[in-house]
Order: sequence, then C-alpha cells, then structure tokens
Amino acid sequence: MKISIKRKDGFVSYEAEGRTLLEALNRLKANVDATLAYSSGCRSSVCGSCAVRVNGKEVLACAHQLQNGDVVEPLHNVPILRDLVVSMDKAYAMNAKAKAYQSSFVKEVVLSVEDEQRNALQSDCILCGSCYSTCPVYAVNEEFLGPFALTRVLRYVSDKREQNPKEKIETIQANGVWDCTLCNACTLVCPQGISSKADIEKLRARSAMLGYTDPSFANFGGGFGFDGSPQF
Repeated sequence: MKISIKRKDGFVSYEAEGRTLLEALNRLKANVDATLAYSSGCRSSVCGSCAVRVNGKEVLACAHQLQNGDVVEPLHNVPILRDLVVSMDKAYAMNAKAKAYQSSFVKEVVLSVEDEQRNALQSDCILCGSCYSTCPVYAVNEEFLGPFALTRVLRYVSDKREQNPKEKIETIQANGVWDCTLCNACTLVCPQGISSKADIEKLRARSAMLGYTDPSFANFGGGFGFDGSPQF
C-alpha cells in the first residue's frame, strides 16, 4: 500500500507495509530510507511520543491501523525539528505556567474510594500533545495554557490533599479557562479518552464560585449610551 509522509520539501510517497503506522515507519527507515525521522518509544500507547497527524487527525502511530493512502504529518502548533519529529518544550512548559502540579501535600487527609476515582481519568494523561496539536485557539493566542495543562490543573485542584487550589484557579484566569472555545476537538483525539473540554468547564465553574468571570463579558450589560439612555 502507499502512504504519503510530509518531509522538509513536501510530501513523499512510499510503498509501505505493516499492521500499524509505526511498524511501517520502522520498516521504511530500516529498508528504504534511513534519513526518515520520527519519534517512538514504548510501542504500547503508553509513552505518547509517537503522536502524529494522519489524514488530518491526531493519532498515536503505534495504535493507528495502517490504511492505503494514509497522509502522515507532524503535530501542529509546535516547532518541527525534522520530518515527523517536533519540539514539545513550549507545550510542556505550559504545565509549569499553569502550576499543574501538587504544590502542597496534607498527609492527614484520608481519601475515600470516591476521592481516589474523582481525578483518576485526568491522571491518565500521557502528554502525547494530540490535544495541543488540534486546538484551534493557538491560531489567535500562542500563550494559551492548553488542554492538557488545564486537565492536569483540574486533577490537582480536585485532590483533597492540595492546600492551595485557589492559587491554581487564579493562575489559569489569564490565557486559560476563558480562552477555550469549548469546540471539543481535544476530546475527539485524546487516546486516553480524556475530555479536556469537560475539565475546562469544571474549572470555569470553580472559577465562578471564587468570584472570577469571563473577561470578555466584564463590560457587558448596564451603563449608558452617548445620549444618556440606558444600555442593556
């Protein structure tokens, strides 16, 4: 079967074979073109390093069933280093900016089974970057904290052992929860079945409970027009 791979000078067609895209890439590199560059690791959909775009959708190369005519590209919204290899440095740096980590730990808190399950799905994020690649917000705001960073924030603010959830909510107000368009594109490509859209909606609700509002509506309603008439 034939597949096309985006390289430095455009798309290159190859005769490929293999059960998965990663198997095909490995065979191409070993037997056809040793200069082909791509990332891979565990080959078990655990490390997330082989994420690419196939036919316009983000997938893990190790999990994608190879099809005739597949068009393979590197992830979007990240710098391309070579062929299908991209730099995730800026994307991963968003975790630090969003304070998406456990900043305090209360040992005395006893967790119930329900407490443990509350953020179990968010803990399954493998940082593959698929949601980051498909997010349309980066076309207008390169500093958007991003889907996986915000999902990880929810993972920690929903943890009863975290002492400073309010600080984390404050951190994600700028370039964060209100910048998301809630388009759900991130959910559709997540290999772990995580819905960052739903997580962001929960973070918006928590933000509202703490008195934060969408800055886009800060001046909405109330006030007077140039003629002195009330505006609503």
